[in-house]
Amino acid sequence: MTRARPMSRVIDASRRRWLGLGLPAKLLLLTAGFVMVAEVLIFVPSVANYRVSWLSDRLTAAQVASLAAEAVPGGDVPLKVRAELLRTAQVKAVAVRRDGRRRLVLPAGEPMVIDALYDLRPTDEGFFGGIAQRMGLIGDALATFIYGDTRTIRVIGPVGDNPQDFIEIVIPEMPLKKVMVRYGLNILGLSIMISLITAALVYLALSYLLVQPMMRITRNMVNFSQNPEDPERIIAPSGRNDEIGVAERELAHMQRELSQLFLQKNRLAQLGLAVSKINHDLRNMLANAQLISDRLTAIPDATVQRFAPKLIASLDRAINFCNDSLKFGRAEEAAPRRELLRLRAMVDEVADGLGLPRDDAIEWIVEMEDTLRIDADREHLFRVLSNLVRNAVQAIEGQEPEDRTGFGRITVRAWRDGRRVSLEVRDNGPGVPPKARENLFRAFQGGTRKGGTGLGLAIAAELMAAHGGRLQLLDTDEGAAFLIELPDRSTVA
Repeated sequence: MTRARPMSRVIDASRRRWLGLGLPAKLLLLTAGFVMVAEVLIFVPSVANYRVSWLSDRLTAAQVASLAAEAVPGGDVPLKVRAELLRTAQVKAVAVRRDGRRRLVLPAGEPMVIDALYDLRPTDEGFFGGIAQRMGLIGDALATFIYGDTRTIRVIGPVGDNPQDFIEIVIPEMPLKKVMVRYGLNILGLSIMISLITAALVYLALSYLLVQPMMRITRNMVNFSQNPEDPERIIAPSGRNDEIGVAERELAHMQRELSQLFLQKNRLAQLGLAVSKINHDLRNMLANAQLISDRLTAIPDATVQRFAPKLIASLDRAINFCNDSLKFGRAEEAAPRRELLRLRAMVDEVADGLGLPRDDAIEWIVEMEDTLRIDADREHLFRVLSNLVRNAVQAIEGQEPEDRTGFGRITVRAWRDGRRVSLEVRDNGPGVPPKARENLFRAFQGGTRKGGTGLGLAIAAELMAAHGGRLQLLDTDEGAAFLIELPDRSTVA
């Protein structure tokens, strides 16, 4: 346990240092490390192959020496000649097997102990056998580095085309270790140079292609977050067509939208302040108008008696709207006070308030049963219907004369399906532009006509959602059609 804790602290400290490094430093370290790993994977097999090549050279020299010894008449090689042949071949003893007979051609001058045997004759062991053989050669090379100072080894190699013939040599392993160390140092120095050059090139390439653009994006994000309302802080895309270019363009698009939202937020805050200032005075003016209209009820004129209640009701609604003018800005609407209403009477009241039908201009069609009842808040539903019908009237009247195909027409249909009432408002106007459909029910973004705020449909959708229903735009070949689906209270989750 006492050792585990210091080790864990070391790991934690190393991890903190790594996390504290910047992206360029991490890239440089990783690039250098990966290149060094690749060089090590090349270095070790290279040294192993050099060892095999050096031993093969000794076998070839020993074979030449054996041919010279066999050429001596009588086969008895003088001591001086034998010593010179062994020295030239850099071996201690040579034996040859030919035609099924093994003969010691150049015997050792003194007794020796063989520490290891290596057979360099080729074998056909297949793909996996070849891999195992190469791994064995790497292990033999590592053993030479470790034990090569004191060992004497015996090496067997092929002779001629007969696989049964071979040549054997006995040599001290120290000379082999020395040349391998020298070769390894040369390869190591070359590998380090190649690693540094490769790492530098890879680092520069990745830094130019990835790191610098990412650092530029990061700096821009930090700079933009300090003042999102400043359009000068929006990133300028570099024009690249790869993933970095896509990220730059998407970031610029997002920053533009965010900057506009912040500007819009400020405007809304200013608008809310202005509305709050005029709200009190406007409410008093409407209250005075309401008092004056109350006096009209005392006039015994049939026409006055017919329109006075509607005027008073309209003023009451105007005062209520004035009192609730800031509720949408606070994302608040009064909870619906639902009751069973005769829908036809409310639709007629909306038509009277908007002056429908209009002779030679707009035809007004109502298709519903007079006894149809709907479970809704009276004021909320009146606001929704007034908004939809008013939008239809404005769309028809806003058409250019050459675009009109005849009289304008607004149709209101309603029907009950079980415990759900569906209400459709349809017109034959120009319809809703495709661009406006995306944000149709979002405040200040779904306006379909010049000068519109886009609040009406957003408020209508919110009011219907509070009832557990929904407001949606239907696909039509002509004009626009909105469908309200409103369930009864017992079916609302």
